[in-house]
Amino acid sequence: MKVSHYQEGMPCWIELASREAASGKHFYSALFDWQLKEMPTPDGTYTMFAIGDDDVAAVYQLPQSMIDAQVPTHWGVYFAVNDLEATLALVKQHGGKVMLGPHDVGEAGRMAQCQDPEGSVFSLWQAKQHIGAMRQNEPNTFCWVELACRKPDLAKAFYAKVLGWFTHISVMENFDYCEWLVGDTAIGGMMEMTPEWGDMPSHWMPYVMVEHCDAIVAKATEIGGKVCVPPTDIPNVGRFAVLNDPQEGFFSVITLLPQPSSD
Repeated sequence: MKVSHYQEGMPCWIELASREAASGKHFYSALFDWQLKEMPTPDGTYTMFAIGDDDVAAVYQLPQSMIDAQVPTHWGVYFAVNDLEATLALVKQHGGKVMLGPHDVGEAGRMAQCQDPEGSVFSLWQAKQHIGAMRQNEPNTFCWVELACRKPDLAKAFYAKVLGWFTHISVMENFDYCEWLVGDTAIGGMMEMTPEWGDMPSHWMPYVMVEHCDAIVAKATEIGGKVCVPPTDIPNVGRFAVLNDPQEGFFSVITLLPQPSSD
């Protein structure tokens, strides 16, 4: 489905920062049948992933200084805002940090990269000529974002103040799952990290909607990916898996169950 606008607070873009972008872009292109649109920049090349001619995600090469600093390959998540400067003031007021920006990205829009109080990194996007992902709610587009953190109450308070999110607790089979809401629309979730997560820092992770979870997982392993969480059913939701790309960037895929009509 084509998208023409994002309401404030909604995830609008996902972006891969890769230690080996040339390899990474071909992995994702093969996995999701994404086309590649190369865009020269002052720092190198920014590659759009597209379905048809519609941008759905992007990848760029991490600079050598960040690789030397042991920054891993990772997916970043952007959230739409109407007034970037006002939102950044809220980020700082409520215990977050502004790491990068704000600055203009040509005529596309205006962005900044931030950290929440626990250190999870996210970006904000005030659109001009580029709204972000131009398709959603169809195979091979991102459909969900998930925060893994150790202080969920802190995260709830921060994102409510900064992005206006509400929360809803869904009772699952073995645990309760916190959903993030923009108005009445669920846009993501939150998982509390337990000791089993080790010393992994808190983070955001995107989910990509796929037609057949098991087939995508098999394809990913054939082309150099690894399985972190094998295909697993979520009652009344769908079937998901967590994967690593060849550069250890992690992401989730999910096949959603048909939802009952609201008519």
